[in-house]
Amino acid sequence: MDEYKHTILCVDDNENILHSLKRLLRKEDYRFLTATSGAEGLKILKENNVHLLISDYRMPGMSGTEFLGKVKEEYPDVLRVILTGYTEVDSITDAINEGHIYKFFLKPWKDENLKLEIKKALEQHDLIQANRKLHEKVLEKNKELTRINANLESLVQERTKDLEIQNQALELSHAILEDLPLPTIGVSAEQMIVLINREVQSLFNGGEGIKLGNKLSEYFSSDMEKMMSNVLASNSSQVLKGYRFSERTYDIDLIPLSGRFRGKGVIMVLRPLVSG
Repeated sequence: MDEYKHTILCVDDNENILHSLKRLLRKEDYRFLTATSGAEGLKILKENNVHLLISDYRMPGMSGTEFLGKVKEEYPDVLRVILTGYTEVDSITDAINEGHIYKFFLKPWKDENLKLEIKKALEQHDLIQANRKLHEKVLEKNKELTRINANLESLVQERTKDLEIQNQALELSHAILEDLPLPTIGVSAEQMIVLINREVQSLFNGGEGIKLGNKLSEYFSSDMEKMMSNVLASNSSQVLKGYRFSERTYDIDLIPLSGRFRGKGVIMVLRPLVSG
């Protein structure tokens, strides 16, 4: 297993340069590889995870800029540096402008300055890779958020459709209630009137009828209240026969609510007696 955090490859046809760099960096925590030609450098890059590449500018067979151009294309994550003399600085400007190299190191060099430059270059490599990984994570999170939003939108559409169906069912229920041919009254467990249909209001011939929110006792006798309490307690329907209400006589069906509304209310259906 590689124990070094960073690997440096130096490519130069002058072996003295390679030896000098190796001596310079022998105490540093780097894995140091060397090659004497661009072709050999490409082979090493293929077989090793290189972080920083330092290449001579003038090499036989393949120039430094040509070599680094190939490296940029095949190994874009490798930070590329040219090692050059003062007289060649102007001629490598194109390589810098085209992005083939990160920067150049001058030779002859001062040991401490070169070590510092190498350290900075590796820090730059790590920063670039960290930013790339962060960018990839952001992209992945964005994709995840897109998926979540798509699922949420689908869920909202389903819920909206459900609500539309429920609203339609509620409207239909109200319409059915209104059109029932018998007076129907809904009473809560607290004996408050919470529902009436138009047949209830027609019992009063245009006078002041039953109002929602009023107590049952405002319109019916105490017998009705007691019977309502019994229906809620027993959860079973009962019939109050021959009840006089609004100048007519009725048999009144008292039907407790069921399901999740069990114990929470009663439906009163008034059936007028023919002889009433």
